[in-house]
Amino acid sequence: MKALVTTIVEGLVDYPENVKVTETVGESIVILEISVAQEDIGKVIGKEGRIANAIRTVAKAAAAKQGKKITVEIMTQK
Repeated sequence: MKALVTTIVEGLVDYPENVKVTETVGESIVILEISVAQEDIGKVIGKEGRIANAIRTVAKAAAAKQGKKITVEIMTQK
C-alpha cells in the first residue's frame, strides 16, 4: 500500500524527489503519512480536498483487499 500511495503522489507533484511516505503498522490499522514539498501541498490536497479523498479511497480499497484498515494523513510543514 505504501508503494501504491507513493506512486500516485509522485505522479501529482512537481517535485517527486521530495515525496516521502512513512508507514506505521499497528495491530489493526496501518497509518500512512505523506510528506511533500511545500509548493506541492495544494496539488496533493486538491480543491476542497477532493484529491486527498481520492487517495484515501484508493488506499482503503487496497487495504480492504488485504483485510486491513488504513488511515492516510497529509503532513504540512510549518
